[in-house]
Amino acid sequence: MRVLEKAPAKINLSLDVLHKRQDGFHEVKMIMTTIDLADRVELIELPKDEIRIVSHNRFVPDDQRNLAYQAAKLLKDRFQVKKGISISITKTIPVAAGLAGGSSDAAATLRGLNRLWNLGLSMDELAKIGAEIGSDVSFCVYGGTALATGRGEIIQHIDPPPHCWVVLAKPTIGVSTADVYKNLKIHSLNHPDVDGMVKALHHGDYHQICHLMGNVLESVTLHMHPEVSIIKEQMKRFGADAVLMSGSGPTVFGLVQYESRLPRVYNGLRGFCDQVFAVRMLGDVNSLD
Repeated sequence: MRVLEKAPAKINLSLDVLHKRQDGFHEVKMIMTTIDLADRVELIELPKDEIRIVSHNRFVPDDQRNLAYQAAKLLKDRFQVKKGISISITKTIPVAAGLAGGSSDAAATLRGLNRLWNLGLSMDELAKIGAEIGSDVSFCVYGGTALATGRGEIIQHIDPPPHCWVVLAKPTIGVSTADVYKNLKIHSLNHPDVDGMVKALHHGDYHQICHLMGNVLESVTLHMHPEVSIIKEQMKRFGADAVLMSGSGPTVFGLVQYESRLPRVYNGLRGFCDQVFAVRMLGDVNSLD
């Protein structure tokens, strides 16, 4: 038997860090939404009781470092599944990009194995298991648009953004999330209005959404990697309505309301980055079907 799952990327419309917690993680308050840029995860049962990762991307680990591997191992151990599984990951989402590609692959693995192994788990139960793997995995299990708090694992579903285009550009660097948080000076942050963003989304106010976009990690990554600033400036110059770095970066995304303006932004960025994408917002929550 085999199961196919789509693993969409996410962007952060708003990302705030409140304080460092006693467990070493940071308390965050952020709004994430899925976009139509996705990996494909194919799960195939194996005759031998093992977990096998198959990927043709050299940056994707094929062992226990892979979050999809960890997701399969967690389900196997917890529910005493004595079956082998091959997890084939076809990457479209750039690696180490601030788009939760690895987390989304893990979430897709949880959803797919829940079906393949007839575990009968609800989305809430899968999200709770996902939180043990990584902070973004819970959100990626659900998809859609959500306010995430705690270390990112407490999910409250909110209204999706109005339909628009998203242009993404990733420079040829990877960013360590741990390094970004290590260099974050929490006491001197300019905090974005996350609650205001929730209201703007509720009212479908595109211009207010653009106005309120913010990410406290951006200043750290921009200082470490000045090329990210250049991409931001170029994206604005080519006509994006609002521009922000996603997660810990280095991917920059811009919102474009009108399709007629899209080619200028997309083609303009192609001169600065190899990896440029123009996609739609998804906004829909995943289902177990």
